[in-house]
Amino acid sequence: MALTKEQRSKIMAAIHSKDTKPEMAVRRYLHACGFRYRVNSPRLPGHPDLVLRKYRTCIFVNGCFWHGHDCQQGRMPKTNIEFWNAKIERNRERDVRVQRELAAMGWHCITVWECELTKERSAETLRSLEYTLNHIYLKDHVIPYPRIAEECDDYDMAAETITD
Repeated sequence: MALTKEQRSKIMAAIHSKDTKPEMAVRRYLHACGFRYRVNSPRLPGHPDLVLRKYRTCIFVNGCFWHGHDCQQGRMPKTNIEFWNAKIERNRERDVRVQRELAAMGWHCITVWECELTKERSAETLRSLEYTLNHIYLKDHVIPYPRIAEECDDYDMAAETITD
């Protein structure tokens, strides 16, 4: 079905970058699990979709088409190919640049793709996200204990007799 330029323009103008269905699904799940976050934080590069400061984690919920994911939903349109290739390549480059900037600032970055939130895969994806966030928290908040004496040859045992 070929669309006129006006029809295509109207469809594309209706697409929003905030509060998308996939993003709302992730937000509802995380909130129900007790995670608290900020939405589209302007203080960080790339304005991540979700920012969990306690976990030093940014979550990007990306649309497969707009960010060039290698899946069925990320396929290229058949018209105006040069424009779409250039646009999606710029989006990919920006995504990589922003994630590197955030990593340099000490933030963890997680990308959730739109195709991972289908009815068949959403439960698994969201549980995996929850597990990853908990794992990040535990890893970042581990208290380093000194090695036990049995592993260290440098220490003498308190009950050990020293012979000369």
